[in-house]
Order: sequence, then structure tokens, then C-alpha cells
Amino acid sequence: MRARLLCDHHARVANPIRFHAGQQVAIGVRDEEWPAFAWVNTGQGHAGWAPVAWLRPVGDGQAEALRDYDARELVAMQGEDVLLHHEHGGWWWSERADGTQGWLPAADLELLDDTTPPLPAAQENLP
Repeated sequence: MRARLLCDHHARVANPIRFHAGQQVAIGVRDEEWPAFAWVNTGQGHAGWAPVAWLRPVGDGQAEALRDYDARELVAMQGEDVLLHHEHGGWWWSERADGTQGWLPAADLELLDDTTPPLPAAQENLP
């Protein structure tokens, strides 16, 4: 599936949280704006929002990661077409034409069908 950016999107976090399946993490409060996410601390100096559904509580505020996770957001510009891999909690794991991957908010995307042509590439001012 493909989508087109309705506005520019810039990463909000310089050093996003990452963890691996089986890793123990501390789980905190849920995000009010994005309720599918909770504040997670890896115990290695990294903390951030992560999908609650991808964590299995093991007691005392701890959880085990059920799968690998990377909170990296994709930097993309308005009008750019991206490939969509999977959606979770209002965010899509997306891929730019250059292969760069990361999360984009679903609200910033226009879903395209297979018949939607790509936008023409920006053309330089030629004499």
C-alpha cells in the first residue's frame, strides 16, 4: 500500500527508544493522545513511547518485549509518496523511495490506490 504526505513530517526525538524481543523494560503511564502507547524505559538510558500491545507485563512495573521495536520517525516532505508496511495505534511504519524507514502519523497521510500515479518530480528552472 502507498500513501502521500499531506504535510512535512520531522522526527520529534533525536535518539528514539529501541528494544528487542525478550528484553525487559520498565513500563509507565499511557499516552493520552496516543492510548496504544505507554512510556517505556529500557534501563540503558533510553526512554520513550512504545506500543502497549507489543509488551507483556511481568509484574512490578516491568514488561517483556514481545517483538523488536524502533520508535524512529520518518522525515518526509509534503507531497512525497511512501510505501506503507504496517499500522499501529494511528502510526504507519513507512518507507521512502530511498529505502529510509520510520513511523509516520496516519493523520498526515493520504492513502493511495494502485492506480494513483506518482507526483511528477520537481523540475529545475531550465532556460
